[in-house]
Amino acid sequence: MEFVVFMIIGFLGNFVGVLCGGGGLITLPTMLLMGLPAHSAIGANKVSNTVSSFTSFLVIFKEKEITLKETFTVLVMCLIGGALGGVTASLLSDSTLTMIAIILLAFAFVTSFFSKNDFEGHALFKPNKITVPSLLGISMYDGMFGPGSGTLQMYLYAHEKIAYIRAVGLSRVGVFAGCFGSAISYIATGKIMWGLTIALMIGSTIGAQVAVRVARKLDTKYVNPLLRMITLILIVQIVISYFRG
Repeated sequence: MEFVVFMIIGFLGNFVGVLCGGGGLITLPTMLLMGLPAHSAIGANKVSNTVSSFTSFLVIFKEKEITLKETFTVLVMCLIGGALGGVTASLLSDSTLTMIAIILLAFAFVTSFFSKNDFEGHALFKPNKITVPSLLGISMYDGMFGPGSGTLQMYLYAHEKIAYIRAVGLSRVGVFAGCFGSAISYIATGKIMWGLTIALMIGSTIGAQVAVRVARKLDTKYVNPLLRMITLILIVQIVISYFRG
């Protein structure tokens, strides 16, 4: 029965995560409520996200909706940022990391109301004075703390006038880069409960595949409201965890 439950959790989390980020809102709290140890829950999430993000990216890449050059650029920047974030995290307290998360998400939430970016553009992702520090910063945050990094990436791609389906593909590259190293670490340290992790991974992969197909048909006027809703829920969840801690 647990196997089926974890498949459902993975499906729902990655369906939401692919469309607008924030899939961890569903997967991590639910696994913890079910009694999974924190490290095993995080490890399961990292392993399943590594696989599901790669497979959903492949679908978009095969349709030639993003280019190899864009993919490589985002991958390298996210790997560098994630590594820097992992090192930085060891120097900061949990409360500091939480405050960084709240500030970043609150800033993205507020500015989204003043922005006219709605994923209707057709620009390619290019390194520039905005995208390089922003993507490095987001991936550093992912390496340090994590919740909402996919959502923050979506805001960045919207700002750069990148079409929604392309933004989804690029965000999956970023998620893959951020999760891959962490997944290896959790596997190496023996924190993975493989039966439940495989169930989560199967559900996550199916959810991601369904979401990619929904993303192609989703009217872009609904994307920003979805992003704002997920962002607001993330902020509330992180604030609650901050005061409980």
